[in-house]
Amino acid sequence: MSATLEKGLHALREVIDAPIASYFSSCVHCGLCADACLFHTETGDPRYTPIYKLEPLRRVYEQEYTVLGRVKKLVGLAKPVDDAMLDAWQELVYDSCTMCGRCSLVCPVGNDIVYMVRKLREGMAASGHTPDGIRSATRRTVEIGGPMGLKWPAVANVLRKAEEATGLKIPVDQPGADYLVLLSSMEIVNYPEYIEALAKIFHKAGLTFTVSSDAFEATNAGIQIGVSDLARTIVTRIVEAAERLQVKHVLSPECGHAYMAIRWEGPNLIGRPFRFEVVHVLELLDELRRKGVLKMKDTFKDPLILHDPCQIVRRGGVLDAPEQLIRQVADNYIPVVDQQKWNWCCGGGGGASAIHTEEAEALRAKAFQVKKRQIESAGVDTMVTFCANCRIVIEEAFDHYQMDTKLLGLTELLAEHLED
Repeated sequence: MSATLEKGLHALREVIDAPIASYFSSCVHCGLCADACLFHTETGDPRYTPIYKLEPLRRVYEQEYTVLGRVKKLVGLAKPVDDAMLDAWQELVYDSCTMCGRCSLVCPVGNDIVYMVRKLREGMAASGHTPDGIRSATRRTVEIGGPMGLKWPAVANVLRKAEEATGLKIPVDQPGADYLVLLSSMEIVNYPEYIEALAKIFHKAGLTFTVSSDAFEATNAGIQIGVSDLARTIVTRIVEAAERLQVKHVLSPECGHAYMAIRWEGPNLIGRPFRFEVVHVLELLDELRRKGVLKMKDTFKDPLILHDPCQIVRRGGVLDAPEQLIRQVADNYIPVVDQQKWNWCCGGGGGASAIHTEEAEALRAKAFQVKKRQIESAGVDTMVTFCANCRIVIEEAFDHYQMDTKLLGLTELLAEHLED
């Protein structure tokens, strides 16, 4: 047995806690999770059944922690987990799982399959069975500061251009601000208009904010690859900056896993409560709407639908704010059948969008067919969402299927129609 395999198996033994044991023991093999997974529904491949994706972890649990499993292992009736198995499962654990949580939502006995996938990824990462794209993104995040390798001078240049475009100051390292604004590299590179929109909205609301030069990146690649130590390092960077600057709130950007990492995973990772409040940008916008601050000078006229990002809505709990905000700015909003916590994933979360193999990209395109049907059923040419990762994945799918559909960011749409 190789040293890396033994390290991975040791990691799997270590992550099997009481919840994992109870989940495997209580699974009734009903198959409902299969119909909740877009990779299964759109391919018809039984390998993409969520509970089957956990087979290496289940096998270690059975053989190490159950009497029957130990006996089967002793007499040679149980096949152990080996490198060949983990190689084969890399696609199932990373390429075909976005940790969207739809499978956990439908489980009749309450098994949190996303939690189990996270634990399995710990062993996969320890044994070296992770996709190159996610591994490289994680290394860049830890060593440089972000998954796309952005350094502060490049970010500062984007902020400077946003100031020129808006005529508004974007403070950097300003102590005592109301909000420390986090950004994802995807917003900085692909959607800098989001930064401009934030500056306009903060100015309108009379709130102070700042960006940290050493903790601007919100994306947590450690969560995605499945290494808690790295996830802790990335969260700690943000916590230290927020406490040093003595801000009241940390504002999570339009990025799903960034929000989950800092809001719900963060305190557990660092082992103590935060001394500030974490707020998603849509939560702030909805609060401003309720206070009458977010008034529109006009509205968006074309029919549109909303894509609810999984980690913000289903997993993150920001349920009602998106629809309230879209109704504030759009005259012809059309709710889809599967919305809010029941909405379908874009197919690129959980680090899947960072995997650029031909097979992974083809699988993402196949899985996107469920979103394509949503758009076609509604008969619209415009979709709105509020996650930079979702935007990139959806735009790639639009291009793949040659769809003449516009994709808009919700924060930018509100800022564009904001009353002067």
